[in-house]
Amino acid sequence: MAVPKRKTSKARRDKRRSSTWKLAVPGMVKCPKCGEYTLRHRVCKNCGTYLGKEVVTVEND
Repeated sequence: MAVPKRKTSKARRDKRRSSTWKLAVPGMVKCPKCGEYTLRHRVCKNCGTYLGKEVVTVEND
């Protein structure tokens, strides 16, 4: 059975567990019409536009 020859240092252990394995933040962009942050290549939920055209009619409460 394989056994480690030396103790793994805290720095090496923590480097392995660091943020390199965490997910990145999705690409958020501002809507050119209303300025609301949305995901890229999606219809804006606030104003209903995509590529400068109104695609969905949105009811404002």
